[in-house]
Amino acid sequence: MAPPILKLDDILLTFGGAPLLNGANLQVEPGDRICLVGRNGSGKSTLMKIAAGIVEAQSGEVFRHPSATIRYLEQAPDFGGYTTVQAYAESGLGPGDDPYRVTYLLEHLGLTGEEDPARLSGGEARRAALARVMAPEPDILMLDEPTNHLDLPTIEWLEEELRKTRSALVVISHDRRFLEKVSNATVWLDRGTSRRLSRGFGHFEAWRDQVLEEEEIEQHKLGKAIEREEHWMRYGVTARRKRNMRRVGELQAMRADYRGHKGAQGSVQASVAEGRESGKLVVEAENITKAYEDRTIVAPFSIRIHRGDRIGLVGPNGAGKTTLLKMLTGQLKPDSGWIKLGTNLEIATLDQKREDLDLEDTLSHYLTDGRGETLLVNGEQRHVAGYMKDFLFQPEQIRTPIKNLSGGERARLMLARMLAKPSNLLILDEPTNDLDIETLDLLQEIVAGYNGTVILVSHDRDFLDRTVTSTIAPASPDAPDGDWIEYAGGYTDMLAQRKGAADEKRKAEKAKSVATPTASSSTAGEPAKSKGKLSFKQKFALENLPKEIAKAEAELAKHDQAMADPNLFSKDPKAFAKLAEQAAALREKQAKMEEEWLELEMLREELES
Repeated sequence: MAPPILKLDDILLTFGGAPLLNGANLQVEPGDRICLVGRNGSGKSTLMKIAAGIVEAQSGEVFRHPSATIRYLEQAPDFGGYTTVQAYAESGLGPGDDPYRVTYLLEHLGLTGEEDPARLSGGEARRAALARVMAPEPDILMLDEPTNHLDLPTIEWLEEELRKTRSALVVISHDRRFLEKVSNATVWLDRGTSRRLSRGFGHFEAWRDQVLEEEEIEQHKLGKAIEREEHWMRYGVTARRKRNMRRVGELQAMRADYRGHKGAQGSVQASVAEGRESGKLVVEAENITKAYEDRTIVAPFSIRIHRGDRIGLVGPNGAGKTTLLKMLTGQLKPDSGWIKLGTNLEIATLDQKREDLDLEDTLSHYLTDGRGETLLVNGEQRHVAGYMKDFLFQPEQIRTPIKNLSGGERARLMLARMLAKPSNLLILDEPTNDLDIETLDLLQEIVAGYNGTVILVSHDRDFLDRTVTSTIAPASPDAPDGDWIEYAGGYTDMLAQRKGAADEKRKAEKAKSVATPTASSSTAGEPAKSKGKLSFKQKFALENLPKEIAKAEAELAKHDQAMADPNLFSKDPKAFAKLAEQAAALREKQAKMEEEWLELEMLREELES
């Protein structure tokens, strides 16, 4: 086992009141891919900053290997003093690092390096910061929410790049799919302490639930033990005084443990305030277009959105998702075509840019729109403090300015305000940003069970797969040209349909190339073959391939029947492995023959027509 290059032991940190970190540990070894998970406000970013040497713990031990290099991706990078993105990214290089890595990363992240750091969008700032920390290929790469503001193609590129890196990783992210793909270990920060699972994020939630269940059982046992001891104290036979005093002390200790137990943080308790039912047809768009200068954002696009539909919008940054969303909701007029909105629409919006947040406003004033101490939720008057508690805010935060909240707390606050408004059409623009896994689960349930209609923009693949009924995406994902297509199902369904369409296109092009031989295919002394019929070899293959395919199917059925014997693997594993290998070869052979037959059949139909 390799020695750790970073080790944090028994870390304590408090900002007054209950400790934020109380006995937290973190150990990083070469090759580790650790995802650091926990509720919003649990101290994940703080622990990572302590590991990176940015924040100092009040007590505990911190060991960093003297020769180890560490790079930390901040959520809000400081571009002060840099005139270009290239200069900013190169400032992260150390002696002996390859400057070409900066150019390579900026190019793949969609930046030229000549951009002015003061004029970067949120997504561009995150890309520049990623290039800066990844370029040196440090021993430990610490990434705090690396996928925020990134589009799907960039997230997928980043996953592949992190898989190839030699750096050990410590990652904080709300993106389930991203964590599943890049992690091989999980550190769970909960109530100030940490637990480690030597498996990736895909196994975390089942393990977490098991740990909490066992903890609840132990607490229940402790309560029963206290009851038994109290009964003995009242009614038990008097023994030697020394023994009595020992049991009295043990009882007091058990009571202290029971009272001092801090249970897991509760979950957000929320439901959407649904308005009256909208008309059956919510949005109808016919051949709508939009262009800015010489660039087409939306080519002629038509869609009908009915009550109960949940539509997801995906695509690269700059493809025009927000433009299309505004057109579909009547906020932006199309250049041509027409849009009709349905009747009785009550719209609630969650905006990723958080433009309606006044940072000087208090939580109470923001939630009630300044209308006192109560708000109406699902037809019921509720005190703002009680409603805040549903979203894990404490009553003493009622007068807290919004500027004092973390990113996750601001996201929860906006969610609380949106869900309180009666609606039958939800417009969600990047709703998953900064939400912890548990709150994200709740939002998924709300969206999936919503009786109204939902239109959402998201780069969270797992969230899309769990919520939407259809996905709108650019027809050309690598170079969007304004053409948009609606696919049935979520993000994974969309990819499968795209792949199927691409495969069909390749087969058609291949068949066309077979039907149109080039001039070089005929020798100088030979007359060109007729373009209107199949060759003898092609005819023979077309007639005989079905027989060969049937023969392969019969052989494959025999292999499958032999492998179905439940005792074969235990009795003769070598024979089982040989049969499995032969079956795989037969399947591959059968697939090739079927593809060849399909191409020849398509060619025959084309020539005959």
